[in-house]
Amino acid sequence: MFKQIELKYNVNALEPHIDETTMITHYTKHHAAYTANLNAALEKIPELSSSSIEDILKNLSNISDEALKTTIRNNGGGFHNHNLYFTTLSPNGGGQPEGELAKQIEHDFGDFNAVKEKLSTAAATRFGSGWAWLSANKNGDLNVSSSPNQDNPIIESQGEWVPILGIDVWEHAYYLKYKNLRVDYIKAFFNVVDWKEVAKIYSNIKLS
Repeated sequence: MFKQIELKYNVNALEPHIDETTMITHYTKHHAAYTANLNAALEKIPELSSSSIEDILKNLSNISDEALKTTIRNNGGGFHNHNLYFTTLSPNGGGQPEGELAKQIEHDFGDFNAVKEKLSTAAATRFGSGWAWLSANKNGDLNVSSSPNQDNPIIESQGEWVPILGIDVWEHAYYLKYKNLRVDYIKAFFNVVDWKEVAKIYSNIKLS
């Protein structure tokens, strides 16, 4: 049975960038619902009980029941995406990445401001609900993309690309505070990114 990640910070700790009410609703309602719905769907496929969420998502084509596949795609994506999102936020976040991740950003994008701009644009221009991603492959290459709904690069590339940072641009992630000003939320988001955690995830992907 899959479980939500436990927050490493209080629900009001990301103020003023992400407000307490949004955090409570986002974590205890939306993320909890994705987790519960995923677990309920997987009860119908017991052979997947020992699989990681990454393996389930990259092998969705192996699920023959189309309705069940859609349920797992939506809720499994939501579970994975939100685990990553909440893990890579911190009240002590912001700034820029250092070390190996910083060097790869410089190699692939030129500098940090360039990748920040690409991520911001991907998030701002995602039509409707979805995500913007910074992803890595096993070679250590980095890529910026966006996905609709609760899709992610694992689903879209069958596991070739794995996200290390995601900007949630579903309205439930920002509307209570920012209303329709998605761009303001995106700017604020970078003030709470835990780049040390992002770098750790990046290193783990290269080692996998």
